[in-house]
Amino acid sequence: MRNMKIVGFAVLGLILITVLSACSGGGKNIAIGPPASETNSVSKLILEAYGIGDDDYNAYQEGFGDAADGVQDGNIAISIGILGLPAGSIESLHASTGDVKMLSLSDDAISYIEENSGYLRYTISQDMYDFLDSDIETVTAYAILMGNTDTISEELGYELAKTMVENANENTHAQAEHMTLENALKGSEDLPIHPGAKRYYEEQGLTVDNPVAELNINDIKNDLILGTGSQGGTYYPLGGEIATIWNNNIEGLSVTNTETGASVENLATIGDGNMDLGMTVHVPALDAVNGTGDFEGNEVTNAAFIGHIYPEVVQIVTRENSGIESLDDLK
Repeated sequence: MRNMKIVGFAVLGLILITVLSACSGGGKNIAIGPPASETNSVSKLILEAYGIGDDDYNAYQEGFGDAADGVQDGNIAISIGILGLPAGSIESLHASTGDVKMLSLSDDAISYIEENSGYLRYTISQDMYDFLDSDIETVTAYAILMGNTDTISEELGYELAKTMVENANENTHAQAEHMTLENALKGSEDLPIHPGAKRYYEEQGLTVDNPVAELNINDIKNDLILGTGSQGGTYYPLGGEIATIWNNNIEGLSVTNTETGASVENLATIGDGNMDLGMTVHVPALDAVNGTGDFEGNEVTNAAFIGHIYPEVVQIVTRENSGIESLDDLK
């Protein structure tokens, strides 16, 4: 039963769930994700957009499995999350409680978040979940693939990008439906692009305005490491299928997917030279190449965009019995 409740929860960047429900005492209990995670960072930015300070709530900074239990039990009042659509974790929570409510962000909050981060406005259609009775206004980031410019040659970058798009139909994961040529450059804005990926996309008629990364290949590698996320999240199983498709369709290539802490860890490990490919959210990727945010003073100079994977949408849920209609109710 516990496994059913945590299905779909992603670690560090794949999930931002903060579930709001009533709790006793002063402030509400809000699950904001583990310290130094993308979930934690975005949760704080969202609350900041509403003028909600640290003293206005009780921060719950543990793993998402425990957070889901707390929401179901009524011990945690809120959850804000970066998730694929539809999110299995939210569907599972609603199946257990029968009273999940999703909250929209206000126009002012969305403007504040866009001005202070790389997140962009996104509308969740009413028909995405059975329990919705209207569209939900929120923000989104994009899960993308970054490659190590010290180990991924131009030709290999070309083949990796091509195979991601043209063989996506071999991928059984639900989020693979987003890996299309139409979506291929989403999340790439202001990131350096791998020259091999650029060549493929331009051959397909796309306009690529990104700066082109310089390659520094000293030794051609056929055995590559792909950093994903936790086994309980989206990155790990999806990345495993992507690796298998590459291995089956690119002659002589062997890609091994490995469990990691997801976005930030993958980018840092590429920067250290110990990883060839990494799945990440585009927002920390921008921080990595610019030496900002979690990468202040530690700019990653050898990472380049290879392709879009899927949109990771901020989804904020509470339960009907919380009485919460908006994040404004926390003030």
